[in-house]
Amino acid sequence: MRGRGLVLLLGLVGVGIAFDKGVWTLPAGWNPWQPLSVEDPLTPVTRWKLGRLQGDRETCLAVLARAPEAALSYAPLVDHTPVAGCPLENVVRLERAGVAFGSSFVAACPMAVAWLRYERHRLQPAARALFGQPVAMVEHYGSFACRNIYGREQGRRSQHATAEALDVSAYRLDDGRRIEVRRDWGDDDAAGEFLRRARQGACDVFGTVLGPDYNAAHADHFHLAMGGYRVCR
Repeated sequence: MRGRGLVLLLGLVGVGIAFDKGVWTLPAGWNPWQPLSVEDPLTPVTRWKLGRLQGDRETCLAVLARAPEAALSYAPLVDHTPVAGCPLENVVRLERAGVAFGSSFVAACPMAVAWLRYERHRLQPAARALFGQPVAMVEHYGSFACRNIYGREQGRRSQHATAEALDVSAYRLDDGRRIEVRRDWGDDDAAGEFLRRARQGACDVFGTVLGPDYNAAHADHFHLAMGGYRVCR
């Protein structure tokens, strides 16, 4: 047993030296020491790096600054308390990503990065695969709301209270076609399939994704949130 342990230890040392000397290289998406990029593929490592941005304003803003989306428009905001009991830290106002939004909204910086990753790696590929065109606009019910989790008068705050969630109600394609969660969810056609892919793809990026299958309160939108318990319904 000692011999096997020594062999394993020497093997690990050798692997470490190989990476250190550049003999082997990890892809950026799998390299925990490589700065996060919107273009990185979705891996458990990049998800972990995304979570670390929560308490690192400068690094998070640097990720946004390096984002390749030419149409990206956002404004960093100072930490402030818009409503008593709901302070906002490390937030930006997102005006446009690769898509336009029905209105700009305040988002925690990591939430803005997560949206860009969702859009690039899951949302637009689904739209192009099914319709041969991208999503041009996203309609939403907002991000920030100083309140507790739905249905609880007391207890844990909703992720909307820290601008770490966005409620998406509809997607508008490049040709103007509108795909609405309330109307099209569950339909056996391209619009219904797109919504299924949009919801499932969001589960690869966000910590909590809730839709019409969760409860009646989400019948008309997808709730996309950063943290909390991992839920995809």
